[in-house]
Amino acid sequence: MEQESFTLHGEGISATIVGQGAELVSLRDAEGTELLWQAGPAWRRHSPVLFPIVGRLKGDQLRHRGQNYPMTQHGFARDRRFDWAEQGPSSCTLVLTDDADSRIHYPFAFRLAISYSLEPRQLGVTFEVGNTGDEVLPASIGAHPAFNWPLLPELPKEAYRLTFADNEPAPIRRLKDGLMLPQPQPTPIEGKTLTLSERLFDDDAVILDRPASASVRYAAEHGPAIEMSWQGFNELGVWSKPGGAPFLCIEPWHGVASPVDFDGEFAEKPGVMLIEPGAKRTLTYRIAIGRGP
Repeated sequence: MEQESFTLHGEGISATIVGQGAELVSLRDAEGTELLWQAGPAWRRHSPVLFPIVGRLKGDQLRHRGQNYPMTQHGFARDRRFDWAEQGPSSCTLVLTDDADSRIHYPFAFRLAISYSLEPRQLGVTFEVGNTGDEVLPASIGAHPAFNWPLLPELPKEAYRLTFADNEPAPIRRLKDGLMLPQPQPTPIEGKTLTLSERLFDDDAVILDRPASASVRYAAEHGPAIEMSWQGFNELGVWSKPGGAPFLCIEPWHGVASPVDFDGEFAEKPGVMLIEPGAKRTLTYRIAIGRGP
């Protein structure tokens, strides 16, 4: 039986990845503190990979050349077993390719490679989306890591904030029934700072569809701190379960949920990458762990 999990060890950091969904399931700092949500009853995932869509499609249908294909929220990669391509002391790569089952939902040839690598107190994650077919590949991809909130159980949730690298004055987007509402809303970010509270997520995710920043820091005044940075992603989602749950997701995306009024061809959907035959797109994000503030 193929190995299910693999743990990477580095200076001041360790990370465990499983073959199912190529999912990161543990991230610990030098003290052994678990920073990643451990998939409790409130939400049964840790850090799913969103592919080949981000969010929902209208009617959960992907339309290509006039035909509809069933496609549920966030796509199928998170529920598929990847093959281990490489395993080393501080890095590993997993691969998913199209097959008869995937083509029922997504009629395209593709190769998705996900690599994890450790540096001192940092985890780097690389998504490589390759078009192995003979027509343009429309695809979206996103990260969805869920961090414990609070990171230290003795601190209140309200002690935490997100601090962006740059001021974020642009309006945000919101969802209704998983689809993108047409009207932008005023941002809850004040300058560079988003003060966190459960009420922030009453209307689902906070979506920055044109973030000025390429990094954000998640921390309280003391205890562990996390800095997320990204390249190649165009949008950022911040989410916790409405009604309250002990995790916070910081999600770099290339693509968003369908607008409520969009039911056209998938290749024409806002935010979709269009990858030529034989070409690849590479997107990366990095989680650096330190101490607050």
